[in-house]
Amino acid sequence: MRDPLPPDLRAANDRYAAAWGARPQLERRPARRLAVLTCMDARVDPTRALGLAEGDAHVIRNAGGVASDDALRSLVISNRLLGTKTAYVIGHTQCGMVSFTNEQLYAQLEREGVDARWLDFLPFPEIEASVVASVRRLRTTPLLPGDYAVAGFVFDVATGRVEPVA
Repeated sequence: MRDPLPPDLRAANDRYAAAWGARPQLERRPARRLAVLTCMDARVDPTRALGLAEGDAHVIRNAGGVASDDALRSLVISNRLLGTKTAYVIGHTQCGMVSFTNEQLYAQLEREGVDARWLDFLPFPEIEASVVASVRRLRTTPLLPGDYAVAGFVFDVATGRVEPVA
């Protein structure tokens, strides 16, 4: 079978795998008992921004870093089965999720003959408000324990700073 990885990615993985056995064995449970919910944006690297190493935290990514049903599913598993006690919700400046509405994306897909009106793409008009809504959802769901700590932040793609959201 032809390798679908481009040669540069294959070479990078070969280097990574060669060093894999030289590192200590990591536990399945995150060492810092932390989960990070953030955007899939390629400019956001939460492990580097927060100084996390492999094995420190679960990182859950989706478009917008929204506490969607699937993100909540992952966080409940992270907490209930793998021992995380804290979640950070990290939005970011210049997020593409503020640049469209469901109606606009539905119309684009319909021009290609695809009906996606059954799917909410979860766009939002303002980043901080989205982070606040996600934090609120995680703090109030009965699926996570009352002492589960949740905090919200915005990552600035121009400066690399992570700032708390009130």
